[in-house]
Amino acid sequence: MIRFEQVTKVYPDGTAAVRDLSFEVAEGELVTLVGPSGCGKTTTMMMVNRLIEPTSGRVLVEGRDVAGVDPVALRRRIGYVIQQVGLFPHRTVLDNTATVPALIGWKRVKARARAAELLELVGLDPKIYGPRYPAQLSGGQRQRVGVARALAADPPVLLMDEPFGAVDPVARERLQNEFLRLQATMRKTVLLVTHDIEEAVRMGDRIAVYGEGRVEQYDTPAAVLGAPATAYVARFVGADRGLKRLSVTAVEPADLEEPPVARTDEPARDAAARMRGQGARWAVVLGTGGELHGWVSADALAEAGERGSVGDLARRMEAWVPLGSPLKQAFSEMLQHDAGWVAVLDGPRFLGVLTPAKLHEALRRSVDADAQGIGRSEVDFDSVSDA
Repeated sequence: MIRFEQVTKVYPDGTAAVRDLSFEVAEGELVTLVGPSGCGKTTTMMMVNRLIEPTSGRVLVEGRDVAGVDPVALRRRIGYVIQQVGLFPHRTVLDNTATVPALIGWKRVKARARAAELLELVGLDPKIYGPRYPAQLSGGQRQRVGVARALAADPPVLLMDEPFGAVDPVARERLQNEFLRLQATMRKTVLLVTHDIEEAVRMGDRIAVYGEGRVEQYDTPAAVLGAPATAYVARFVGADRGLKRLSVTAVEPADLEEPPVARTDEPARDAAARMRGQGARWAVVLGTGGELHGWVSADALAEAGERGSVGDLARRMEAWVPLGSPLKQAFSEMLQHDAGWVAVLDGPRFLGVLTPAKLHEALRRSVDADAQGIGRSEVDFDSVSDA
């Protein structure tokens, strides 16, 4: 969808913003450009919509060299979101959102209907927020309007320059989550500029790590964190890159242990006897359809004696995550609930538990898999949990 072919930008004073830049962004992919200030990442992005012209090389969008496309027409086909948002202060939120459709000739009714649809999509009720002016919105709300405006004409490409940098950390995470939800549905081709490696890892399908005017590594977040291509990349992502990698390594079925299980309709005495035989101190409690119901301790079952069923004694399971969640989320659940393990679900169905030892093993497998260019299931090493 977007391709850079040996692109160089040198300013009249001799400053080289980027040199010999070559990489490709696939259709529907979100690529983050990350690096320190002045490294050329914003220049790269602005060459896509011709706000900056390259000195040499070519930038192609949908197979066409943008140098041969009228810049005004080009920009109306490319969404653009900036940190300062850039809303027109004298126009309502609805009219701001309808700006590009109106410019490309949509009828007013159609443009405003599309604007209302997009405001709804980014979590702003058009009946409430549509008549308001930008000054009446919070920073996070203005940023949402900026995203809605960029999407209004349904552009195939979206450029985002530090889009979440001007809001507080809580609003920033909420906006990131909201945009990732939208992207999962829309699958736009996105270039997102950031100086924050945490944001780059969280948001990107792939990351371009910039040094001075060139890309030092272009790869998946997991590969950048697990196998930095250069000493510069290793320094940039930080010594705690193993912890950062928790956020891009998903929980897989092979990472789970099978704990003792009891059923809600099972007599307490039967479950207690079985757990004694297994030497187990607790069991996961499942419903008749295999859905997670909670957990129960061996002591509670023993005290019940002949009375009641497992379901009567089960306690709520607080620490759980869906299959495919990042290891970071699973670790957070363990810490938040002071739990020695976290249950993993596939929909309502219980699959197993992830323990600290298995979490560590999953992270090691992920790092080794990228280093060796193989799948996680193919990695072979001595496991702490097998010792």
